[in-house]
Amino acid sequence: MPDLPKPQDAAEAALFSEYWDAVLSYADLCTSGAASANQLATDAFALGIQEARAADAATGRGAGRRSARLPMIPLLLTAVRTTAAAWEAGGLGHRLDPDLRLWLNSDKAARYTGPPLMRPVALRGLKDMQEADASLLWLAEVEAMPLPDVARRLGLDPAAAALELDQVRALFRDRCHRAHVDSPMDAQCRSYARLLDAVTRSPAAETPGDLSRHLATCVQCAEAAACLRLHGGGAPAALAGGVIGWGGLAYLERRRRAVEVRQGTDRPKKKALESGEPTDGTERSRVVRHGLLGAAVLLSLLALGVSMMPFGSSDDTGAAAHDDRQPVADPSPSLPTAGPLPSASASRSAAATTRGPVTKSDPADSDPEPQGTSSSTAHASPSPHPSDSDAAPVCRVQYDLVNQWPGGFQATVTVTTTEALSGWRVAWSFHNGQTVGQMWDANLDQHGSRVTAEAADYNKSVAADGSLSFGFLGSWHGKNAEPYDFTLNGSSCAR
Repeated sequence: MPDLPKPQDAAEAALFSEYWDAVLSYADLCTSGAASANQLATDAFALGIQEARAADAATGRGAGRRSARLPMIPLLLTAVRTTAAAWEAGGLGHRLDPDLRLWLNSDKAARYTGPPLMRPVALRGLKDMQEADASLLWLAEVEAMPLPDVARRLGLDPAAAALELDQVRALFRDRCHRAHVDSPMDAQCRSYARLLDAVTRSPAAETPGDLSRHLATCVQCAEAAACLRLHGGGAPAALAGGVIGWGGLAYLERRRRAVEVRQGTDRPKKKALESGEPTDGTERSRVVRHGLLGAAVLLSLLALGVSMMPFGSSDDTGAAAHDDRQPVADPSPSLPTAGPLPSASASRSAAATTRGPVTKSDPADSDPEPQGTSSSTAHASPSPHPSDSDAAPVCRVQYDLVNQWPGGFQATVTVTTTEALSGWRVAWSFHNGQTVGQMWDANLDQHGSRVTAEAADYNKSVAADGSLSFGFLGSWHGKNAEPYDFTLNGSSCAR
């Protein structure tokens, strides 16, 4: 296993850590374990840095001629793909993800190493741009870095960075259009090239039905359409899928989550400051005051229970009624009661439905009845399955319509689960007979209006309170209403 290359200067050393983070993130998707991921990332990192330095040296010898290479991060990611192919050919394929091995031995992988004019449009378009412009586009769109951070890294004026990014997006579109026109095409694709350019320039332009049907069957033209549409938010997926290849969309999601984690460390304090809530010392004082208040209320309840206890009486009904009188929102321990203790599953259900810290309400607003009962049903027989009736949803679904055009659409589904998963199956139904044609980060199965997405091998495991996501392309006619009746492993999900 080669050693990591030594940085040439302080500026390169400062960027090496972030380069390594990106490379390891993608290598982890490509392999079957942490040890394999580290070795693949190390091999690919050394190869990518070597290729970048060789290209820069050739530029210096070529009297100022620009090297036609990718920016550093996508260059290193393609080095991961190249190294994985070398592993597969050299007998180390068992250390790679099984789906990646299938992809490496398919025609899809051959496009990235075959004739240049047959390679994906996004890869050729990005490579044809100036490195500074391509870096701005990649960092903002795929790595999802905040624009001020991108501007600082590239030495841009933060105030003008947004305008420059718009110009770079337009430049990328122009390069992709040129790459698409230069590609070898059959007569039908050639006849649609000019129309495709026209309808993707404006979000208000309608896609003719014949072109929509052609895009549903032609991979080459569909890839070009994704790159040519500046509107609709499809540029990140077009870039990641076209440049990286296998696992590009999964990498894209990982990078977005990584940015959210980095940016989320100060979110609670910022949110409190924006809402006017006290923080730090003020917050601690409030917690102490609430704790003292809770203790005082508890002592009062104990004294009340003792004073009203019917000593020597054989009537247990009155005592039970007094014992149950505790405010629903009281966070303090309850007194022993004559009734059965709640089951563990019921306790978990009650905890799952709680949103935020529980605080004591005004005594005048508190409910004197025991939690989960009403005055009309206080003496009714308990339900044989209290956890079934009170169970909170184990999952929550977010459905995002990323892009839509006449006859077709692109969407993503994100599911947050309260329980850890070692495998998952998400299902839903369509109202209007929509059909899913292509899906990524999940395996597709559709019967009538019911669609099922099952975990791929690389994303089966989901931590408790974690989320899973996948995307798909579909077709529609007449109306494209949002789907309904989402389930996760057979359990209904909230929206």
